[in-house]
Amino acid sequence: MSLETDFIVIGSGIAGLRAAIEIAQTGARVTVLTKDRTDESNTEYAQGGVAVALSDDDEVALHEEDTLQAGAGLCDEAAVRILVEDGRRYIQELIEWGTEFDREGGRLVFTQEAAHSRRRILHAHGDSTGREIVRALLARAGLEPNIAFLAHAATESLLTEDGRCSGVRYLDPLVRAPRELRARACILASGGAGQLFLHTTNPEVATGDGMAMAYAAGAELADMEFVQFHPTALHLPGAPRFLLSEAMRGEGGVLRNEEGERFMPSYHKRAELAPRDIVSRSIVAEMERTATSTVYLDMTAHEARYLRSRFPKIYETCRRYGLELARDLLPVSPAAHYFMGGVRTDLQGRTTLSGLYAAGEVACTGVHGANRLASNSLLEGLVFGARAGRAVVEDYARDNEIHHPSQRNDQSHSAAAPLSSGEIRLAVRKRVRRLMWERVGIIRTRASLARALHEFNQIAHAPLGPLSRNFLTVATLIARASLWREESRGGHYRSDHPERDDESWQVHSILSRDSDISSSARVDWSPQSQIQDLSKSI
Repeated sequence: MSLETDFIVIGSGIAGLRAAIEIAQTGARVTVLTKDRTDESNTEYAQGGVAVALSDDDEVALHEEDTLQAGAGLCDEAAVRILVEDGRRYIQELIEWGTEFDREGGRLVFTQEAAHSRRRILHAHGDSTGREIVRALLARAGLEPNIAFLAHAATESLLTEDGRCSGVRYLDPLVRAPRELRARACILASGGAGQLFLHTTNPEVATGDGMAMAYAAGAELADMEFVQFHPTALHLPGAPRFLLSEAMRGEGGVLRNEEGERFMPSYHKRAELAPRDIVSRSIVAEMERTATSTVYLDMTAHEARYLRSRFPKIYETCRRYGLELARDLLPVSPAAHYFMGGVRTDLQGRTTLSGLYAAGEVACTGVHGANRLASNSLLEGLVFGARAGRAVVEDYARDNEIHHPSQRNDQSHSAAAPLSSGEIRLAVRKRVRRLMWERVGIIRTRASLARALHEFNQIAHAPLGPLSRNFLTVATLIARASLWREESRGGHYRSDHPERDDESWQVHSILSRDSDISSSARVDWSPQSQIQDLSKSI
C-alpha cells in the first residue's frame, strides 16, 4: 500500500520542524516522518545554546569571522554570511513564537563559548536550549492544519524515478511492514550519525540513515571525514555519556589531570576555550601521558546556587550519579558529537539529486567547513531549514503531479534487502561502533583506516537489513574520506600527516555512488559548480 502527500520532511529536529512550517504556510500538505517520538532528535539534547549576534557589543561581522576561523579554510563564505545575517531574524521569530530564552531584568542573557570573540550564546532554562526550541516549534507547527506527523516510522530508503527523488519507503509503526509514501519532493532533516561511534553524546536515533539513503539514491556527499568530538562527556561506569556543555568552560570551568594539575595552558594559548578539536586531542594526549582513561572538569570555583541555576539539567544529572558540581571534580573524556560533512547542498538546501533537499546536521551546506564553531548548529538548522522549505515550494509549486516510481527504478533497492535478525543487527552495530572509535576516531592513521575499511568490507557480506546497511554505509564513507585526506585539518587529524596543507588539500571531498572519491577545487562550492575530478583513488 502506498500513500501520497505534497511534500515529505524526514526528521523533527529544528531543521525539519522549521522546514515543515515554511511549507505549510503556503497551503501545501507536508508529512513529517520521525524514527522515534516527534520530540526526539539531536536538537532536544542541545544544551549550550544558540549563537547569534544580537548583544549590544557584538557584530554580525565578528560572528562571521569567528565561524570562518573555526572552519579551518573550508567554509563557504556565502553560506556563513547567510547564517549570521539571517540568523538574527529567525531567532527573533522564534522569540515571537514563544521560545523562552533566559533573561535578566527583561534583557536576553548571552554567554561565552570556545572560539567565540564575544558573549553571543543564547540559552534557555540554563542548559535545556534545544528542548525549549523544539517545544516552541512543535507548538507553532500544531497551528498548521496541513502538517501531519508520522512518529515511530523509520525511513529505510528514498524512492527515485528517472533521476529524481519521488518519495520514501518506511516501516509502518503499526504493522512493522514496509510502506511507501510519495510526494513531489522530499527534505532530509534526519540529523547526524554520532551513534556510529562507541562513545557519543548523541541519542539512539542519530545513526546516519539520511546520509546513507541519499548516497544510495545517487546524491553526492561532502566532507565526511570531518567529525567533531566533544571534549567533555561525563565518564562514569554505568552512566550514559552525558554531555557537559561547552558553556561550563565558558563560565570558568577548568580541566585537570589525575594529579589535579590544570593542563590546557600547556597545549594552547586559549586553554579551555581553544577550539573543540584541539581540546579533545589535548585531553587524549594528557590521558596517554598519565596512563588514565579520564581527566576532570573543575567547576568548584562557583557556588552551588549559581551552578544549580545556570546548569539545572547538568546539575541534577550529576547529582543522580553522586557528583556535586560545586564540590567534586567531574570525570570526563571526549565523545563523538557532531558531523560537519553530509549531503551536499546549495544555499537553498538543494542536493545534487533532483527532488531531494537537505537541512541541518544531515546536510553539508559549507557553513561549518572542517570544524563547527560552538553553538552554530542550532542556528544553521533554523536558517537553512526555513530556506529549504521555501525552496522546495518555489521549485515545485506548479508541479501538481505525484511521481510514481517503478520498482525497477528504485535506486535504493530496499525491498530486495533481506531483513536481518535482531542478533545480526546488534552484532553489526557493536562491531562497527568499536572499529569507528578505535580506528576512525580522534586520532587516525593510514594503517588504522585501512584496517577499518577491510573489516567493513567483510561485514558487508553479511545478510544485512536496510537500517544495518545504512549504518555500515556511513561508517565506510567516513573511513574512505579520512584515508583519502592526507593532512590534518579541523575535526580530521592524521598523526601520520599532522600538518595542515593548504597547497594540496584546501578542497572538499566528494563521494557519490557512481564514481570514486574526488574533490571540489572550489572552497565556495555549490552542487552546480564545476567539479575538478582529482581522482585520488584509495
